[in-house]
Amino acid sequence: MSDQEAQPSIATQFVSDHRWWIVTAILVYLFYLLEPVLTPFLAAAVIAYMLDPLVDRLSALGWRDWQVGRTLASLLVMLGVLLAFISLLLIIIPLLQQQSLLIAQRLPDVLDHFHQQVEPWLMQHFGLRLDIQHDQLQALLKQHWQTAGSILGAVLLSAGEKSLSLLSVIANLLLLPVVLFYFLRDWDRMVAEIGALIPRNWIAQTRSVCGEIDRVVAEFLRGQLSVMLSLCLFYSVSLWMAGLDMALSLGMIAGLLSFVPYLGFALAFVLALGLAVLQFAALSQVIPVLLVFGVGQLVESFILTPHLVGDRIGLHPVIVILALLAGGQLFGFAGVLLALPVSAAIAVGVRHTKQSYLRSDAYLSSQPSLIKTLDE
Repeated sequence: MSDQEAQPSIATQFVSDHRWWIVTAILVYLFYLLEPVLTPFLAAAVIAYMLDPLVDRLSALGWRDWQVGRTLASLLVMLGVLLAFISLLLIIIPLLQQQSLLIAQRLPDVLDHFHQQVEPWLMQHFGLRLDIQHDQLQALLKQHWQTAGSILGAVLLSAGEKSLSLLSVIANLLLLPVVLFYFLRDWDRMVAEIGALIPRNWIAQTRSVCGEIDRVVAEFLRGQLSVMLSLCLFYSVSLWMAGLDMALSLGMIAGLLSFVPYLGFALAFVLALGLAVLQFAALSQVIPVLLVFGVGQLVESFILTPHLVGDRIGLHPVIVILALLAGGQLFGFAGVLLALPVSAAIAVGVRHTKQSYLRSDAYLSSQPSLIKTLDE
């Protein structure tokens, strides 16, 4: 009888001792199951976190007895973000369209150059004969280039039907601004209510850890935004000085996608190199474009990132890449959204755990004299 009574006691004690780990595991599992539904909510939460300081400052403005308030401030901030996004699309889309037309016009000339210069050289030195019908290829390109957009749309639509229904995508896009508005309006109140649920004997440590996580993420986002804008300006001006067409669109791609390390650089480099080959007849004219990207990578790695982001955030670029890839692999787009905040939280937790370990008896038992030194 005593053994039967002891067994529930042991199980109850185990659940009590590990209740927070159990709750966390359950929440992670539910998050994994509900990831398609939670994506617009998580996206809105991440955007609201970044825009909340702006809403706080705007809501405090007023004149005499009238004050802006959080509701109007949230609407104004959302309107400003929407206008900025639309302006960005109005700049990039026409440039990309013009770029595609440039490729369509100049690709036949490149094929002629290949047929007249490269093929004889390959035949002379390596005995290679490429049986390419250039006239037919050029005619095919000119005939079907205008329908490439509809073909691409059909491919994207087919891929969308297999991965996620079009209705679900539209619903998420329509739901995002609604959820974002409520998050922005009630952000401070929600944070206060969550804080009220924290056990009182944990509140000081929790505030300290959350404040450090907030500082790390905020510094990273502000610093990375500065790097993005600086790279947009650098690549746009430098590629324009190198004489490359579509310098503005390439510069914006290189800068805006630099949030993911090396993605913006790699994509813009491949596009710029392809355009340079199509635009310039001599190799000497392509070299300045290569130099722009070489100098740009050095400027980003040794000047912009150390000064504008800095090592103090504790998120190494390798950790950022790993976090983004792991989040996308495990939880899809929602995982990418939460990758940086979660990795920052883990980094802060690791630092606190390391400090606790260095002050523990397990570490200092062989050298008790260090306890006094660390405390001082």
